[in-house]
Amino acid sequence: MECGTVLCGASAYAQKYYFNRQFAALPEGIREELQILCVLYTEDVGGVLTLVFDREGNLRFETGSDEGDLLYDEIGSVLKIKQLRQEKRELLESLEMYYKVFILGQAYDGEEY
Repeated sequence: MECGTVLCGASAYAQKYYFNRQFAALPEGIREELQILCVLYTEDVGGVLTLVFDREGNLRFETGSDEGDLLYDEIGSVLKIKQLRQEKRELLESLEMYYKVFILGQAYDGEEY
């Protein structure tokens, strides 16, 4: 697992959702969309999903499952993440831009992102 800043995550095992309060300034609609994304992923695939910003500000999907979990769908996980990246592309890119500008303090020139 790569080092970074956790944005949010969900666990099928604990049936819980986590949102990092460091990002409380995000609009409520975006926070709700992230919760739906994470919870639906774990309901469909199982295991654990965590959205993490890496050191460069890229948003990564990190997944995992308990050892011996025969119900975790590894192939379904890859397909679901690919689907989410396509369907939520604009949201994910906006979150990356937010992180790079407001958390990492990078300059925004309007074209780079």
